Amino acid sequence: MKQKFSLWQNLMRICRYRLVIPLLRSPHPPEYKARGVAIGTAWAMTPLVGIQMYLVFMTWIIAKKVFKFSFSLPLGLAYTWITNVFTMIPIYYGFYATGQWMLGRPVTGYESLKKTLETAFMTDYTFWEKWGAFFKMLVNDWGVAMAIGCIPWVIVFGPLSYYLVLKFEHARMIKRTQKQKGRNK
Repeated sequence: MKQKFSLWQNLMRICRYRLVIPLLRSPHPPEYKARGVAIGTAWAMTPLVGIQMYLVFMTWIIAKKVFKFSFSLPLGLAYTWITNVFTMIPIYYGFYATGQWMLGRPVTGYESLKKTLETAFMTDYTFWEKWGAFFKMLVNDWGVAMAIGCIPWVIVFGPLSYYLVLKFEHARMIKRTQKQKGRNK
């Protein structure tokens, strides 16, 4: 018999299976994993939903080929999912509000942003009409403020995610080592 889950439980299960489990099962060193999460999170904190995964992939190629620097591509790709259909409106508004504040302008318009995004993504428009309305809104109405406003978010959440994952992974390694020592006694 198949177990039924609420919407919240399903979202939590998806987050666990798509974000936490790959982190736990990766055989790579903590720094490698933390770099992947940090790069994915940094790209997630930009108003570029729809191309963030491509940008992580391009970053991975450039980092590997040009800078001889590597990170976990699967974790980087997975962590771009922080900004998704469910989180996009509040996160984009955060970018906008931050940008407006940085530009010295009044912060208004959450309902306007919400309505525009809902119209662009949740109507009977074709794919191209949706993206056209979305990009028109970005460029004409919100683009400059969001582009500037996302910068502090990238600067804070990219390194913060690196630090948290590194701390988590080191604690996991210590716990695993202690567990192994306990078994050997």
